[in-house]
Amino acid sequence: MCLPGISGLSQKEEIKIMGKYFGTDGFRGEANVNLTVEHAYKVGRFLGWYYGQRAKKTADNPERRCRVAIGKDTRRSSYMFEYSLVAGLTASGADVYLLHVTTTPSVSYVVRTEEFDCGIMISASHNPYYDNGIKVINGKGEKLEEDVIVEIERYLDGEMEEIPFALKDAIGRTTDYAAGRNRYIGYLISIATRSFKGKKVALDCANGSASAIAKNVFDALGAETHVINNHPNGLNINTDCGSTHIHVLQDYVKETGCDVGFAYDGDADRCIAVDENGSVVDGDLILYICGKYMKETGTLRNNTVVTTIMSNFGLYKAFDREGISYEKTAVGDKYVYENMSQYGNCLGGEQSGHIIFSKHATTGDGILTSLKVMEVMLEKKETLGKLASEVEILPQVLKNVRVKDKKEAQDDPAVQAEVAKVTETLGADGRILLRQSGTEPVVRVMVEAPTTEQCEKLVDQVIEVMKAQGHVL
Repeated sequence: MCLPGISGLSQKEEIKIMGKYFGTDGFRGEANVNLTVEHAYKVGRFLGWYYGQRAKKTADNPERRCRVAIGKDTRRSSYMFEYSLVAGLTASGADVYLLHVTTTPSVSYVVRTEEFDCGIMISASHNPYYDNGIKVINGKGEKLEEDVIVEIERYLDGEMEEIPFALKDAIGRTTDYAAGRNRYIGYLISIATRSFKGKKVALDCANGSASAIAKNVFDALGAETHVINNHPNGLNINTDCGSTHIHVLQDYVKETGCDVGFAYDGDADRCIAVDENGSVVDGDLILYICGKYMKETGTLRNNTVVTTIMSNFGLYKAFDREGISYEKTAVGDKYVYENMSQYGNCLGGEQSGHIIFSKHATTGDGILTSLKVMEVMLEKKETLGKLASEVEILPQVLKNVRVKDKKEAQDDPAVQAEVAKVTETLGADGRILLRQSGTEPVVRVMVEAPTTEQCEKLVDQVIEVMKAQGHVL
């Protein structure tokens, strides 16, 4: 167990090595700028060939054909990348199954339960509509292994021999597989322990993937479901809505008198909740609420919750009070899951709302998370506000700074000197953390301190040095 106030990781350890193209959550970039249809085609070519070499001969698959499931979010460019990936995969001999608009966790579920060789989700998660991404999921429903990513990048850079094309009857086929998404919806419904009848629930679908799934689940469970931002047009995903713009749901819950609200991001692998008073219940608070309940019910394996270095001091103090141990990892649900897999922990997540319940999923799942929060509320017969009130969150300010070069900005001696100065100022009363985004040209500057005013002041001090050094765009 790490003590409050100690990150448990060095500054260098906090930043995982990322590839040229693939970051902490797949290959992400602006559509047709630094993520192109050519990239997608080549990723498809490699994956179709790679998994085709490893496909197992079975009674259902006597030809040893590689099977790949593809889902996408609602961005305009998602269709473009879907077709490019399909072209590359089938040209390498893979059979492709199209889930259409669906969530990232649904792709993971379908892959691991229906013996697919791998899955692909086309999404840039919480990023703006003009960005997109390619997330690759292995046959276990987990994020792709680092050694395979290295090989994909070698192929993209022309450092491998050309991959052979499939010929004649070896060319792959494409199948409509909306049934896989429907089975995932049924799976989510089966997880609930009680009916939601009598509960008034608000859902913010971020004009993204949750628009196709979330309401169906809550309606089936008997909730009075009120949905906002569920009319995607290809350009409005994450725009002033969803988990990254939580004030919209806060206002809606207060205006309509809902018992609880849940906001998802573009691909619905995140969930941020809003209580009956309109107060935000973020990933840290969800980890506490679910972790405490799981300990009470004897289902919290190892009596441990896995967090990241971004989690608030207040969460750790609350865990200490309840006698719950915790681990800290680098930022990214990929690293949270790695820890959970290695040590057998069953609950982990991030402040941003990526929450993993390993009994049910191998990745963050926003809709599943909202069902588990509902479970605690119903089983304990408490409001979400009451459940969350047991944690005193230390004021925290996080600012995203768009920079020319993430590494240069972070490693600049003048910037590091200012960070050291802030650390000395805070002493044992807080902390400062700089980290590079794994998905955007951004350095995140975060300070926790006794007051919000002090947080703001100290964050701005560091940003001013970054500006003076010419790093800020």
